[in-house]
Amino acid sequence: MPNSCRRTSDKPHVRWLAWLLLGLAALCLAGCAGLPAEVPRKPSAAIADGTETTLGRLVKAAAPPGEPLSGFRLLPMPQFSLHARIELARRAQRSIDVQYYLVQNDETGRYLLRALRDAADRGVRVRLLVDDLYTAGADPLFTSFASHPNVEVRLFNPFPAGRDRFGTRWAWSILDFDRVHRRMHNKLYVVDNTIAVMGGRNMANEYFLRDGGSNFIDIDTLVAGEVVPRLSSLFDMYWNSQYVYPIESLVPPTGETPRQLRDRFDRLTTGPEQLHPEEPGSTDLLGNNPLAKDLDAGALKLVWARAEAYADPPAKALGATDEARGLPADESKDSVLYNVQRYLRGAENEIMQTTPYLIPGRGGMETIRIVRGNGVSYTIVTNSLAATDESLVHIGYRRYRSQMLRLGVELYELSPKRVEQTKRFGMYGSASGRLHGKSAVIDRKIVFIGSMNFDPRSMLHNTEIGIFIFSPQIAQQLTSLIGFIRLDGAYQLQLGPTGAIEWVSPASGDAADTILHREPETDFWSRWKLELLAPLVPESLL
Repeated sequence: MPNSCRRTSDKPHVRWLAWLLLGLAALCLAGCAGLPAEVPRKPSAAIADGTETTLGRLVKAAAPPGEPLSGFRLLPMPQFSLHARIELARRAQRSIDVQYYLVQNDETGRYLLRALRDAADRGVRVRLLVDDLYTAGADPLFTSFASHPNVEVRLFNPFPAGRDRFGTRWAWSILDFDRVHRRMHNKLYVVDNTIAVMGGRNMANEYFLRDGGSNFIDIDTLVAGEVVPRLSSLFDMYWNSQYVYPIESLVPPTGETPRQLRDRFDRLTTGPEQLHPEEPGSTDLLGNNPLAKDLDAGALKLVWARAEAYADPPAKALGATDEARGLPADESKDSVLYNVQRYLRGAENEIMQTTPYLIPGRGGMETIRIVRGNGVSYTIVTNSLAATDESLVHIGYRRYRSQMLRLGVELYELSPKRVEQTKRFGMYGSASGRLHGKSAVIDRKIVFIGSMNFDPRSMLHNTEIGIFIFSPQIAQQLTSLIGFIRLDGAYQLQLGPTGAIEWVSPASGDAADTILHREPETDFWSRWKLELLAPLVPESLL
């Protein structure tokens, strides 16, 4: 995909104003294209015999006796997280179900598709569901992938025309803006209906320390056991919905034979520039081995606990739910937002939360007021202006900073320079470090990991998925990871004597902390640009 169309963010609005103007200019030429009608969608469901696979038997052997529980292993290190997905694909025997907001046409995305293709060649059924927002120019890749036996590719809420370029897609759909700006933000990867990976990472270079400009600090978790069939059912809910389209229904046939299409896939995904990652080092931040080492030894090391998984209904992306119309979230008790709010508001002692995009809005501020009114400490880690890849979101966020600080929220912002200097999160070198993980620890015993940001887009427009893990051990691990970010890679915010925001950079040893009085690590232009755009940006579209 051309660099001009590539994204480092998983939020679809950073250039929405520019594309909107482009679309208006092209409106008289493009108009509004429509999606194909009466598209055949062969229904399918998760394969139910996963317990009889090699992975299924390993999970069964690892599970403790007694009450059925789910097993977890946090994946904070990017190389370990990518390795886990690839190793599971290599060992799959029945099925692989893949659902992502972004599968980028870059080295990482193509590497994953090759691993999935190899599994399909062994007879594994592969279902790939991708949101259509950032597939511009990737139709040849996905159609050639879908030409393989045992592979199906479907796109969520697609653009019907102008598909080769990001801008022309919007131009052709400008009269349908209320539909196309709502996206499927879910991230889910399920193998043999017995082991899954879920969390915040998309399939692109910048999520796995492969981008030369900026890379994300993120969090995934390996999931096994009792909750996995629930995750598979959530995948099926999307796969069989009317809002997904087989890629064949959107891309005109080229006249190539299946053999020619498969040859094209080989050409598109091989070559000296393709990704060939080595196996990760000995252990990760939490002391876990690379997954292959445990699988080869036949001893799957997991933390076992009770869990709950939720996903928004697919119709939310079309504005058809109470949540999407701005009605109270408790009208949709299976939604991610409802359950995040439920557990946050039920906290008794402490909340620690990470979110790359923080615009609490009225509902979020009400949650904070309730929590702080109950005497619960509340810590949030998010991106600074220097770290964010979404400067427009920062406009919405900064409107709430002083309010949160006055309510007693401990607020931290990621520092790219400090992330570059520390080796704890990986070797970033000269690339910028940015926060992307969406997580929470409640009372040191409940953990949330998922795709939902704490902002209006996740709350109102995009579909999301998330899991709640009821485990003090996993909670302690995630608390430690958040603590690493706070101590090694972030500024703490405070209100100065005049009420203005100050950024505190902790010093080592006996030296005094450094207090800054303007957005750290930024230049005049980046700050002035926000002042210029702030009156023009509606919060509802951030």
